[in-house]
Formats: sequence, C-alpha cells, structure tokens
Amino acid sequence: MKHPDVSFRHLYRLTDQIGILEHAKGIVPRYERGYCVDDVARGLVVVCREPSPAHELIALGRRYLYFLGQAQGPGGQFRNRLGYDRRWRDEPGTEDCWGRALWALGTAAARGPGEEMRQECLARFGRGAQASSAWLHAMAFAALGAAEILDEWPDHSGALTVLETAAAVIGEPPVDAAWPWPASRLTYANAAIAEAVIIAGWKLGHEGVLRNGLRMLEWLLAGETRDGHLSVVPVGGWSLGEARPAFDQQPIEVAALADACARAADVTGDSSWLGGVGMSVAWFLGDNDAGVPMFDQQTGGGCDGLSAVGRSRNQGAESTLAMISVMQHGRRLAAAPR
Repeated sequence: MKHPDVSFRHLYRLTDQIGILEHAKGIVPRYERGYCVDDVARGLVVVCREPSPAHELIALGRRYLYFLGQAQGPGGQFRNRLGYDRRWRDEPGTEDCWGRALWALGTAAARGPGEEMRQECLARFGRGAQASSAWLHAMAFAALGAAEILDEWPDHSGALTVLETAAAVIGEPPVDAAWPWPASRLTYANAAIAEAVIIAGWKLGHEGVLRNGLRMLEWLLAGETRDGHLSVVPVGGWSLGEARPAFDQQPIEVAALADACARAADVTGDSSWLGGVGMSVAWFLGDNDAGVPMFDQQTGGGCDGLSAVGRSRNQGAESTLAMISVMQHGRRLAAAPR
C-alpha cells in the first residue's frame, strides 16, 4: 500500500490567530461554533509528533500551547469551550478536555520543538497532574501524556500518580472472553482506554495489568475488524447483540486504534500489532464498510463520518486531526525495515 504524505493543509485552514475552529461546513470553518480545548490539544499532539516540523507548523504549536495556557485554571483543571467572541463558555473541570490537555502537554514536554516550549509544558503538566478525574476517558487520555513524561523523566511523581489513578478508575476488566471491557458499552476512542491500561502495567511494572490491557486491545481490534478491514463502532456506541456494521463511524475511533496498536507493538516487541496500524491507514484510504476514502487528498482534510453509502462532506477539526495522526503512523510504518 502506498501511504500518502502527511498533510497539514486543512489544519492551517481551520486555525486562526486564536486556535482551531472546531467545525467546518465542507472545508469552510464555522466561526460561530468557536473553539475547544479537545481539538487544540489534539493539534499540539500531532505537531509535536512531527520529526522535523516546518517553521509554520512550529508557530501553530506555540499558538495551541498559548490557548491551553489560557484554558488552564489555577488548580490544574481546564475549561473546554471558547466562543468566537473570546468568552469562555464553561468553568475549569476534569472531564475529557483535562485529560486531552495533559496528553498534549506531556507530548510537548517530551517532544516539543524548543526547550522553552518543553519546559513550559512540563510545568503545566505538573500543575494539571495535581487534579484527577472520575471519568474513564479523561483518565485514559491523561495517562497517554503521563507516558510521554515518564519516557523522559522516569521518576516524575505527578505522571506516576496519574497512571496509578488511571488504572484504579478504569479498574479490572471482566474475565468474560465475550466482553472483557470495563464498561457495559463501547462508546468513542475506545482503544485509548486499553492503551492506558497497557501503559500503566508497563510503566508501573504490573505484569498482570499489562496483560489485561493487551487482552482488551486484542478483543477490541478483533471486534472492530470485518472481512479484513476495520468496521468500527458507530457514533452512538455498541453493545453485544446490536447489529453490525453500524453507522456513522467516526475517525476518532480509528485514530485511537492506530495509537494503541503502535503502543502495543513498542511495548511487547511484537510487530503483528502493526497490522492494526495498517488497517487504520487503509480505513482512511477507502478500505472500509462503504469503500470510500475518508482522507480528502485534494483538500488535506479528514471527513467527519462514514455512513453506509458514503462520507460526510464536512471536514471538521476532530476528523482532520484523527486523519493526520493516523497518516503519521502510516509514514513510520512505511519507513520501517521489512
């Protein structure tokens, strides 16, 4: 399979002097819908994953970091939604936006372009790690940032605490082979939860926890594979007994699978996990339940949802950033020795 170049063209289109516009009608940003920390955090992650970012991309990363800095409260929590009128719509909290912000700050602290950015992100991660969340996804996203911190600072107390808390909040998955998942329903970015368990077991030296995470991911990947391609859970979630394939399928689910499978390969040294990464790339290129590409190579954008008969014409921030993340994995996969 030929992997297309990683494209940031539409991300530039969605980014203004404040941050990333959350929604688009077609490829036109919908300014009236404003910005959110969730997307800005994802933006900082993909910028910092670039091995040699261009100056223009580094400028975006600095803008995203400034946005996160304005969103962070004194206790480490984060607001999420900023209107185009530059007014925050909510108060600082520890829902998904807090977890995604810690993911971004951890990634930028470890891999950011420039010492000043890395030091600021390290400090902000430390502040954010003073808080915690009761939400599975929030703690899972925070754990992804903690792993980045621990790669560089193995004794970082805040990152270790985040992992311990994440493992406790997610809990022990059921032993039932038919549903080895810590929630009664699959929802969104499900593989991030399995990845967080893998990370917690790996970094904390808990072999049983690591095995649980790998078991969860193996079951999820098998359940989201149909006829040799990804057939991921729909936007409304999925439980046993419900029909599949189901729609609309979301790019964020595919991006989480690619991240988790790449992590499993790194942690275990088992390259068979990279098959999940390859299927994630292929899903964006058209090997999916509708047989249509979800990466618009003409615009550089990712399409918002996959239906039974085609793709959404809208190319918002979440989907575009999910596409960029998966194509970054695809580039590494293509460059790996055979």
